[in-house]
Amino acid sequence: MQTAVIAGVGPGLGESIARTFADEGCRLALLARSGGFLRDLSDDLPTEAVAVPTDLSEPDEIEAAFETVRDELGPVDVLVNNASVASWTGLLETDREAFDRAYEVGPRAGFLCSREAVRDMLGEARSAPESRANPGGTGDGDGGTIIFTGATTSVRGRKGAVGFSMAKFGSRGLAESMARELGPDGIHVAHVVVDGGIRPPGASDDADEYLDPDAIAETYWRLVEQDRSAWTLELDLRPHVEGF
Repeated sequence: MQTAVIAGVGPGLGESIARTFADEGCRLALLARSGGFLRDLSDDLPTEAVAVPTDLSEPDEIEAAFETVRDELGPVDVLVNNASVASWTGLLETDREAFDRAYEVGPRAGFLCSREAVRDMLGEARSAPESRANPGGTGDGDGGTIIFTGATTSVRGRKGAVGFSMAKFGSRGLAESMARELGPDGIHVAHVVVDGGIRPPGASDDADEYLDPDAIAETYWRLVEQDRSAWTLELDLRPHVEGF
């Protein structure tokens, strides 16, 4: 049984990833600022799950969150970097605070969460209880999986979204660099370009202009299961509608 951390969980894709991974038998740690939502979701999952309220823009909170995960679930085998914030404004309309936050919640949080998870994947966890040091997962240094949620703006800057475009470009570069560094150690790093809008909660299931978050989550799980002889570095997902 693997321990998975999802950094950035809300109604939508984060919840779909949590439910899909839980159905596959993972123990789950859910990280986000919305503590009430996280607790309700963790209680509703058919597996061992912990809600870890975390402001991913705060490095100290990220470090503390991973210590909680190790204490509660053991070392980390899978990490999904799913957090982002968007200020849909152009250069002159974007203030420094909004630009900095896009960086802090995006590539910087991805960097800090990945660094914590990789220590476990390489067998360097600083504080895991002896009884749970390797409860059926790969936290003994046998590798793991890290997935980054990207967007159209990961590969093509969007007009009127300088902060979001910067953050998604940065996360993509981070993922590519990590993949080449960590692959020889058995750590699969993948970047997923979500090229289109994700169906929001409450929208009709037949809204073809959107990507289905459950389908995206299933693709993420297939990345976790990939044989290391044929790993995916990057894939893109888009709705099957005219124009795509």
